[in-house]
Amino acid sequence: MFNSSICIVLKYGMKIIAQNKKAFHDYHIEDTLEVGISLKGTEVKSVREGRINLKDSYVIIKKEEAFLLNCHISPYSHGNLMNHDPLRTRKLLLHKREIRKLSGQLAQKGYSLVPLKVYLKGPHIKLEIGLAKGKRFFEKRESIKEREAKREMERAMKS
Repeated sequence: MFNSSICIVLKYGMKIIAQNKKAFHDYHIEDTLEVGISLKGTEVKSVREGRINLKDSYVIIKKEEAFLLNCHISPYSHGNLMNHDPLRTRKLLLHKREIRKLSGQLAQKGYSLVPLKVYLKGPHIKLEIGLAKGKRFFEKRESIKEREAKREMERAMKS
C-alpha cells in the first residue's frame, strides 16, 4: 500500500518543499497567489534537495516587477566555482495585471507581501505569496490560546 503523503503527491502533482510557519504567526494572511521564481541551475538543484529557507524573506514590487528578497537558498553541494549567492534577489514571474493589482493593494497602510511556501508542481518550482497585514502582540497571544483550546477539545472528543 502507498503512504498517504505519497498519494497526495501523485494525485495533485505537488510536493511541498518549504513552508514559512512564522508568517502565519506574525501576519493575517488575506489573499494568496501562486507565482513562479526565476532561478539559476544550481539554485534549482539545491531547492529540489530542500535547502531553502523562507523565514525572514519578503516580496517587493519595483517598476512593475516583483522580487523576492532575503530568501536563503544554500549553495548546491556538488556545485563548483560558479555556484550562486545564497541571498541574492530573485525575480518573481507574474503577469503585469497581477503586479498592478498587488501594488494597488500594497498601497493601503499596513499591507505587505510575504512568501508562504515553496513547492514542486510537476517539473516547475512554484512559490505561494500572501497579501498580509501584521498582527499586534496581543493578537498573537490570542491566536495561541485559540489553538491550544482547539487541541484540548479534540483530545476530549477522542477520549
